Amino acid sequence: MTALADGERIAGERRGPDLDRGLGAGGRWGFVVAILAAVVYVAWSIWADVAQSGAEPTTYTPFALLFVALLIALGFEFVNGFHDTANAVATVIYTHSLPAHVAVVWSGCFNFLGVVLSSGAVAFSIVSLLPVELILRVGSDAGFAMVFALLISAIVWNLATWSLGLPSSSSHTLIGSIIGVGFTNALISGHGGTAGVEWSEAIKIGWSLLLSPLLGFGLAALLFAAMRLVVRNEALYREPKGSQPPPPWNRGLLIFTCTGVSFLHGSNDGQKGMGLIMLILIGTVPTAYALNKAVPASYTAEFHSNSSAAAEVFERHANGAPAPADPAGAITHFISEKTLSPDTVPALAVFVRNIDGEVGRYGSLQAVPAQATKNVRNEMYLASEAIKRLSQEKAGGFSPDETKTLAAYKGSLDAGTRFIPTWVKVAVAFALGLGTMIGWKRIVVTVGEKIGKSHLTYGQGASAELVAMATIGLADGYGLPVSTTHVLSSGVAGTMVANGSGLQMSTVRNLAAAWILTLPASMFIAGLLYFIFVHLF
Repeated sequence: MTALADGERIAGERRGPDLDRGLGAGGRWGFVVAILAAVVYVAWSIWADVAQSGAEPTTYTPFALLFVALLIALGFEFVNGFHDTANAVATVIYTHSLPAHVAVVWSGCFNFLGVVLSSGAVAFSIVSLLPVELILRVGSDAGFAMVFALLISAIVWNLATWSLGLPSSSSHTLIGSIIGVGFTNALISGHGGTAGVEWSEAIKIGWSLLLSPLLGFGLAALLFAAMRLVVRNEALYREPKGSQPPPPWNRGLLIFTCTGVSFLHGSNDGQKGMGLIMLILIGTVPTAYALNKAVPASYTAEFHSNSSAAAEVFERHANGAPAPADPAGAITHFISEKTLSPDTVPALAVFVRNIDGEVGRYGSLQAVPAQATKNVRNEMYLASEAIKRLSQEKAGGFSPDETKTLAAYKGSLDAGTRFIPTWVKVAVAFALGLGTMIGWKRIVVTVGEKIGKSHLTYGQGASAELVAMATIGLADGYGLPVSTTHVLSSGVAGTMVANGSGLQMSTVRNLAAAWILTLPASMFIAGLLYFIFVHLF
């Protein structure tokens, strides 16, 4: 079977869904109004936050950089939206459960809700993959070079695979870009390329790239086979007649899974952009965004209590060893090199006391003066990352009670530094939601027409989408780097094999090549761009 870009036709009659119907004049005007409203809302929010912080800008250069950086970051989320739309809508479109133009708007709305209602926990896990020295200098030339390089790299690769109609993982693209920047930064700094790579995360991603397609293929095939045994309605396993929708229960299941995948995609993927936007904000207007000045009144007392307990833990394990002359440098070295030295724990003991003293001296995070805000934030960030590294490495020989004490202290640190203003969530939600409604056709056609040799049936659509929804939900809950794009595409392939329909091997080869190349290609592009930007800036 030859798949045509505009749907299959036999004897002049369209067999596939209508993919050419647009949003109409009202929809286009609504799209433009939504963009303008989002721009005005973001600009007003930034102005209000800066004014409330009491900062008096002496130059507008940081705001020009902020505008460009936000444009690129939201551009990544916009591209992410239309690149990953097929995960949610391909099956409902090709089973005629929803018309194409309704499906993409529906998906866009639930992507929006997923972002707005997300916890924000995933946002800073992405940030933690970046080189610590660049995070601490995010407002510098090198910091902006880092953010621009990794975002532009992710956009370029996403657009390249989208133009070929190939579903690939936006999450893996972004993580590959981050690894590429870290690798290049380490080479430029003379530390050796491997020092800048978070190898534990890279290995996780490698396993994910290998296992996601196998997981999607196997689970969807098994679910489809089980469905055939339990539900003996042959209409579910034949090509839809004309534009006839599936039986009500099957249609409801397909719409439900479309809704769930859209919501969870927004909840998970939207957070990655949030973390990077917060880095941009911290670098350009630290007085407003470096510290969370909306913490409750009880925060300072709790922070002091947790700081004292954590300092005592480190002091016990320091065994009287003197702290190094530069505690911050020793802690930065431990985080970046992932090597526990004799200086690390004594440095942390002094460092924790110093941070507690600074916060106590000012009385609250709200009272930290503008000139000290970024320094306090960097110290709190370093202490949090050091505790996280100690936990990952299982280093230091801490008892379970001491581990709980350090976790409580880390929670206090994170409450003061890791926050996402509502307007950031709304801006990302708009970008991802509106992107979902644009440019979706190429990849939807690939998933719906070009993977198998026959038209997607009702049963196949339900099986593949149910597996995708369950997988992304579990991955979101456990923090596992599973690609929903890979799971859904290979799930469709699995149902085709289980149905005896066969696969279009040229498409399967192209998909496999794109999946395998995603990490190295995004690493190379980001590393090259970072090298160029560092020297340009």
